[in-house]
Amino acid sequence: MKSYSNWAAIFTFLIFLSCKNTEKTIEKSGYQGQGPTPLVSTITKPVQKQWKGTWAFQDSTVFFSNQFDGARLNGVAHDSLNHFTLWITAENTPINPSPWYGFKVWSKTPQEIKMNFTYQGSRNRYFPKISSDGIHFRSLDSTRFSAINPGEGEFGIKAAPEGMEITIQIDEKPTWVTAQELYTSTRVQQWTDSLSKKAFIINYEIGKSREGRPITAMDIKGSSSKKALIIMTRQHPPEVTGFLAFKSFLETLTGNSQQAVKFREKFAIFSIPTVNPDGVDNGHWRHNMGGIDLNRDWQAFNQPETRAVRDFLKSKSKEGYEFVFGVDFHSTWDDIYYPLDTTVTGSKGQLVFDWIERIEHRLPQKKANVSASKKLYPTMTSRNHFFATYQMPSIVFELGDDTPRLFLKEKGKVAAEELMQLLLEE
Repeated sequence: MKSYSNWAAIFTFLIFLSCKNTEKTIEKSGYQGQGPTPLVSTITKPVQKQWKGTWAFQDSTVFFSNQFDGARLNGVAHDSLNHFTLWITAENTPINPSPWYGFKVWSKTPQEIKMNFTYQGSRNRYFPKISSDGIHFRSLDSTRFSAINPGEGEFGIKAAPEGMEITIQIDEKPTWVTAQELYTSTRVQQWTDSLSKKAFIINYEIGKSREGRPITAMDIKGSSSKKALIIMTRQHPPEVTGFLAFKSFLETLTGNSQQAVKFREKFAIFSIPTVNPDGVDNGHWRHNMGGIDLNRDWQAFNQPETRAVRDFLKSKSKEGYEFVFGVDFHSTWDDIYYPLDTTVTGSKGQLVFDWIERIEHRLPQKKANVSASKKLYPTMTSRNHFFATYQMPSIVFELGDDTPRLFLKEKGKVAAEELMQLLLEE
């Protein structure tokens, strides 16, 4: 086992490369991205719902609990003295290596404990976040973290150890330990409701998840314009950094700046803040309660969540709205853009590349790669469905798991400002 004094050295990396679109070559650095997405079945599969409860150890003096929305803890063993092994299992398989975890731990007497994280057929991805209230989180001090068997992760990334061991101080007040900050469907709805106090924003239910949770749309209009954008996030439950950038992006579009006010006079904005509320609240690694990756279901529409968004867009199109841009926020190993290549979209898709170039120009301190797809069909992903059905330039906008949170906020703001400027110039 090797201890790392700087966790960023484990979870971040730099790969310098050139990325070429059909118009020009732009030098980029960062995660190079996944290969082509294979066609997979999205027919509902069984999901193993985790047992919820509290584990008690050391004569009922140390406790672990997963009894809250967003929790994921499937088993705990007391190894010796102050050492524990935790099991984190996926909702079903096959699944990508994105083991989400979330639990509370406390003790009747103050003490230091060590926890060894193990995953079913997978390896570590997320660096732990710690909280005393379940709302305000901070990264675990790197001196309290040890990687287990660090080596090649998926896609050849030397950033994901097989497991990890962490050391924390506990007492009678619970400490939350989670893979990322905790943004449950309830917490996101509270933010949505707060933003909707503005006169030009309303939010309403457009459908229900497999377990009956509401899927909410935000309807943002400053005029009767029929040109519209669709912005959404959280198809994949653990991808919190994508949500954080989305949150800043939307707050900028709905802000009081002269640019935002002018933009809303010319464009309507429709937004879906949590596409997969069941997966979020059940602490899933990747899938909905139908056991499916929702971002592979934009052709068959076998799942209620994708059908709800599809039908919502159809209804708006019938009302006369013309969709001019679509953004789906996600998270991955590092910041990356996934647009459609202009060999697929023609000149209409050049807007996306112009937007990326402007964002990168304003934020030169952290370059992101561009991985453009030259395949439109099959339309399994939201991005492909948006363009194939509505001819709208669209993109999967990915943020790194460990991208600094202040930079995420700034990137969301800059991305919104540059998109508004581009669309206003057309």
